[in-house]
Amino acid sequence: MGRTQVKRAYKFRFYPTDAQRQELLRTFGCVRKVYNLALDARTRAWFTEQRRVNYNETSAMLTAWKKSEDLGFLGEVSSVPLQQTLRHLQGAFTAFFDKRAKYPRFKSRKRSRASAEYTKSAFKYRDGQLTLAKMREPLNIVWSRPLPEGAVEPTTVTVSRDSADRWFVSMLVETTVDHHEPTDQAVGVDAGITSLVTLSTGEKITNPKHSDRERARLAKAQRALARKEKGSNNRDKARLKVARIQAKIADRRRDHLHKVTTRLVRDNQTVVIEDLNVRGMVRNRNLSRAISDASWSELRSMLEYKCAWYGRDLIVIDRWFPSSKTCSACGKLTESMPLQVREWTCNDCGARHDRDINAARNIVAAGLAVSACGAGVRPQRETSRTGRPAVKQELSGASRKGIPVL
Repeated sequence: MGRTQVKRAYKFRFYPTDAQRQELLRTFGCVRKVYNLALDARTRAWFTEQRRVNYNETSAMLTAWKKSEDLGFLGEVSSVPLQQTLRHLQGAFTAFFDKRAKYPRFKSRKRSRASAEYTKSAFKYRDGQLTLAKMREPLNIVWSRPLPEGAVEPTTVTVSRDSADRWFVSMLVETTVDHHEPTDQAVGVDAGITSLVTLSTGEKITNPKHSDRERARLAKAQRALARKEKGSNNRDKARLKVARIQAKIADRRRDHLHKVTTRLVRDNQTVVIEDLNVRGMVRNRNLSRAISDASWSELRSMLEYKCAWYGRDLIVIDRWFPSSKTCSACGKLTESMPLQVREWTCNDCGARHDRDINAARNIVAAGLAVSACGAGVRPQRETSRTGRPAVKQELSGASRKGIPVL
């Protein structure tokens, strides 16, 4: 078995003291202020002078802002999170100019994620105690699991607060992950709504539909929130109640996806999925809620980095491949297949098919075919979790224009 050196984040919940809470809230506000000021400066420079401002220039601006009378409060918090937010802005512009992302947006006090990133010079980690800069006491962290062996101390620490008023600390460590035992198993995965995924083996994994389980409570809490006067303390309490219900739904969904993807990666050497256009699908008013609750994008993201970590192959089939309309027994392509048709019979060979199982079998067959011949394969984009390409292949559009895949 091989091994992979990865940077892995371990997230823990902690409970700050009143002093720590106030210090972190000031830091969050300063981080947001510096980000918006730097974004405004870079935007003005581009639209007025057609000039690009780099990280070094914004760092010099930060020094000047700290010395000014109006922004002198920026010097009262740790300087490291402020420098890190400038680096994040630089990365956002790099992604924009490389056409991998949209133009950076300003951070909102109410809607943006409240977080601050600390590097080694701004925290002390010793004997399981984490102390941040500008703080005297260590954080009261709930250690739900130990850090991996060999991880002496984190390289970076990110502190965040979610909309449900929960505080988290994420520690990024460099660790080694052992690959799973090699196997000959390959599986095709067809994502759905009634069944979260259908496997080429014929197994269907039920969609828990976490939003439906909490829909009545969530609707009641949202109606109560709508009745509260804006700006009142009662409205803040009602908003917090809604956020906690939504956080519970998200946590359950993420936990289930982790269990499903871990099992798929552990049991199979090759995992084949479809490149679904989720952003376009959620525009369907009748299915948008169910598609969002299934969280297909997060499912794919988990499969990508777990396959890269554990030495598995992930093959992504082009979204236009007719997996549902093709007979997995004889290869006959049916002209139309409405969404309400869940079972159908092939007119050529007479094989009776379950729509989802048939699609999963076609997906794995196409993935193995393109993997064997190596034709029509696109390179994988670099992933943020591993810092290098994952073991992944995509069936190109040329394959659906005449190149046989079955």
